[in-house]
Amino acid sequence: MPDTTSADPKGKGYVEPSFERDTRYITDRITENGDGEHEWPVEPGRYRLVAARACPWANRAIIVRRLLGLEDVLSLGLCGPTHDQDSWTFDLDPGGVDPVLGIPRLKDAYEARQPGYPRGITVPAVVDVPSGKVVTNDFAQLTLDLSTQWVAHHRQGAPDLYPRPLREEMDEVMRRVYTEVNNGVYRCGFAGTQKAYEDAYERLFTALDWLEERLSTQRYLMGDSITEADVRLFTTLARFDPVYHGHFKCNRSKLTELPVLWAYARDLFQTPGFGDTTDFAQIKKHYYVVHHDINPTGIVPAGPDLAGWLTPHGRERLGDRPFGDGTPPGPPPPQETVPPQGRP
Repeated sequence: MPDTTSADPKGKGYVEPSFERDTRYITDRITENGDGEHEWPVEPGRYRLVAARACPWANRAIIVRRLLGLEDVLSLGLCGPTHDQDSWTFDLDPGGVDPVLGIPRLKDAYEARQPGYPRGITVPAVVDVPSGKVVTNDFAQLTLDLSTQWVAHHRQGAPDLYPRPLREEMDEVMRRVYTEVNNGVYRCGFAGTQKAYEDAYERLFTALDWLEERLSTQRYLMGDSITEADVRLFTTLARFDPVYHGHFKCNRSKLTELPVLWAYARDLFQTPGFGDTTDFAQIKKHYYVVHHDINPTGIVPAGPDLAGWLTPHGRERLGDRPFGDGTPPGPPPPQETVPPQGRP
């Protein structure tokens, strides 16, 4: 999903008082049978997940796909960390062209779906390979469907990331995490007035304090096993000190100064599927280069020191079933390994 916004979108001198995310997505779904209106059938090899390691919303989909072991049935196309106002691009691939879709820009798949597509070109997006059309970019529903609709293709030992008995409470937790934390950092970073910024800042750290308390007595957000809720929180926490603390002015505390959340984040980072899909170099390059309104020089900071992500977290005492009745995923495919410069 593009992390860009304009400080002057309606003409010279206009400033948005607060950041409002455009949530009008392509809401088609890929379902087990694909027999509903705006539904497509699950078919191994038919679809390509287009993502970017830099983007927190896309990073969620990469993690879920990996935890569930869907690498062989849902291919992955990766855009580079930077983009212009028009589109994400496949500049990591030879010749700057996605080897499966045969396109240089993700916009091409959106235009195939709807010529003159009027909204943002966002990642993650699932593309129907035969037609070259985007099926969906509804990132929140996309990952839930990977858990609930692609079950026949999950790896043996895949965790249940959306347990039915927990769904009502889990939906409430994920809603608060999204509005106050995942999107809250953006409301701070793109606030157009001092009051809008201060209001967003207060809401963000109120939620982080709530999470500190919740996670002080349980290993994960929903208990003793990892769920989708943890995936959604992790991608924001991984970007907090490298980006949001300074770049978005979320600077009451660093993540490393929040003892419970810092231990929780390290715990997840050291869990297969999380840290091995996180590329800190791409994360920093994306935010500091793309957000010209906030960082007009485009200078990417050298820090912070990432070595702490690999230190012991001690949260095993709160539970030893991170994958529930399942097992951890194996190593990532060689072509999907995060390069050394992106790792601690």
